[in-house]
Amino acid sequence: MRQPSINEREQSTQRVETIAGWRYILLIIILGSLAAFGPLSIDMYLPALPLLSRDLGTSTAAAQLTLSACLVGLALGQLLAGPMSDSLGRRRPLLIGLLAYILASLLCTVAPSITLLIGLRLIQGLAGAAGIVIARAIVRDKYSGIALARFFSMLMLVSGIAPVAAPLIGGLMLRLTNWRGIFLFLALLVALMWVAVLLGLPETLPPERRQSSKPGTTLSTFRRLLADRSFIGYALSGGLSTAAMFAYISGSPFVTQEIYGLSPQAFSLVFGTNALGIAIVGQINGRLVGRVEPRKLLAGALTAVALGGGGLFLAVISGLGLIGILPALFVVVASQGMVFPNATALALADHPHSAGSASALLGLLQFVLGALASPLVGIAGSQTALPMATIIGLLGLGALSAFLLLGRRKPVRTATSLGTGADGLEDR
Repeated sequence: MRQPSINEREQSTQRVETIAGWRYILLIIILGSLAAFGPLSIDMYLPALPLLSRDLGTSTAAAQLTLSACLVGLALGQLLAGPMSDSLGRRRPLLIGLLAYILASLLCTVAPSITLLIGLRLIQGLAGAAGIVIARAIVRDKYSGIALARFFSMLMLVSGIAPVAAPLIGGLMLRLTNWRGIFLFLALLVALMWVAVLLGLPETLPPERRQSSKPGTTLSTFRRLLADRSFIGYALSGGLSTAAMFAYISGSPFVTQEIYGLSPQAFSLVFGTNALGIAIVGQINGRLVGRVEPRKLLAGALTAVALGGGGLFLAVISGLGLIGILPALFVVVASQGMVFPNATALALADHPHSAGSASALLGLLQFVLGALASPLVGIAGSQTALPMATIIGLLGLGALSAFLLLGRRKPVRTATSLGTGADGLEDR
């Protein structure tokens, strides 16, 4: 039988590498989109709140409860979807969660009252949580060590776009339709995700690595995770840092516009610049991982968050104005591009067989801390920026302290993947 020539072997290798490269890009797009469920579900809807309130004849406070209900659902849903994915595999709970999200979004388009809409938003959040938690678990299934942190950095490039694009898309859609049309758009968008998962995302948790679905096993897994000092250290440091960003998102529109006089367009530019900073720092992190240990990168990023929070506090109390506040906020926000991938990778590193449950606790901590921090920034009304600066400063300091006190000094293995593919993907 004729042996292939050198050129034929090279062409075959190039075809394999090209296919592997496209698989890698497709995985990033799918998982990045799933990880963006939070901002997609909340930020796109923000411009429509006043219209919704008038249309349903309800108060502003009642309309804001639709946001709170979705946040609660996104937090609690992760505790359900994470353990389910550890016992049933990743695809089934994910596809069911996406389908439930689509149905809840369609029902939101015809909700006749604010009470029903609040209930549907809770269901929407519970269902959408599956995308967030299972996306992280899938990454842990496929990668370990340095490759794990590097892939989370790549996810920031996709999921980091959502906080910028979502409110802009929502505002543009209100020129064409009403608030109900935004929910219809969400349903169509997630329907596309459902098809992408069905056709382009294979199962990553084989039966032999799955856990029992008994409630006792799930509770035992949660107890073991909560007793793991290093897991708590990395989860808490990442959660407190994320809460600082929630505080920024909640307080910055009022601080920059009502106190310091920025126009809505200028605020959008500032908000977009900070979000772009997250994506850029995430890509820098991806380049540095492998040369610098993830723990050192996390230490540097948390130090930057603490210094940025301290600088923000000093800028406010010294009356520097926007010239001091905006650079400090940029440091706090952009540093999240290095905090998130490394804190997540380090927290999940020692828990490959319970990645869904570990990812659920990570997500719950982030949303709970964020939900607690957000209302505090407006505790003194819109007349002073001091509450926002104080909360962000304390959260940044707390994140760094949790890392230093609880984070275990153990280097991450330099394994590239759990599989053997040329692009770092598993070849199952």
